[in-house]
Amino acid sequence: MERLQKYLARCGVASRRKAEELIVAGLVAVNGEVVRELGVKVDPERDRVTVAGRPISLVSEGIYLMLNKPPGYITGNRDPRGRKTVLSLLPKGFPRVFPVGRLDYNTTGLLLLTNDGDLAYALTHPKYQIEKVYQALVRGVPADDALNLLRQGVVLEDGPTLPATVDIIKVKAGNAILKLGLREGRNRQVRRMCAAVGHPVLKLERIAIGPLSLGDLALGQYRRLTGAELKALQKQIGQAR
Repeated sequence: MERLQKYLARCGVASRRKAEELIVAGLVAVNGEVVRELGVKVDPERDRVTVAGRPISLVSEGIYLMLNKPPGYITGNRDPRGRKTVLSLLPKGFPRVFPVGRLDYNTTGLLLLTNDGDLAYALTHPKYQIEKVYQALVRGVPADDALNLLRQGVVLEDGPTLPATVDIIKVKAGNAILKLGLREGRNRQVRRMCAAVGHPVLKLERIAIGPLSLGDLALGQYRRLTGAELKALQKQIGQAR
């Protein structure tokens, strides 16, 4: 017997956090009965579990993709407003995967897609503090005091941020391109931090997650992680096999 949300994650439906949201929303049923409580346990060999009416089962193979997200896409599985999702960039009939974490609608760059709920959970859980690295074009050129604020942690409406790494890598037409490394993943965090020190973001791209780098992967394209990349990622979160 195992908790329902963990079973959903192992089936590749979503990360454990997202699976909990699906349960609370009444989209999950066990043996025909809708479940809304997070403490429910299931027997994978005997219980029939459905999500939004569709039966699910354990995945036979882990899938790990790196995608270079273009602007104008959301990172959910579906959007009630009808906007395009990153999953529409995959071929029709591609095995079920889900995005790990989120990138804003107009933010581009490295996004992981997988059917491994345990890995997704670890990558998004605050205790692991996996570094995400961004390249941000900001208005103006931050002075040392603004850069130091970012490095020490900025007080936002939802509390102070963890210290960030930040460097100016280029100045172009009076605006700066920054390289920022964060170890937490709040909503629109880079944009809010830069705005808080007086330099709003004009363009934002994520270029790395932990040991993974976007490299020269073209916008809108994806590829499978190499064995070495996956091993390095698993090692960083203590899941090396």
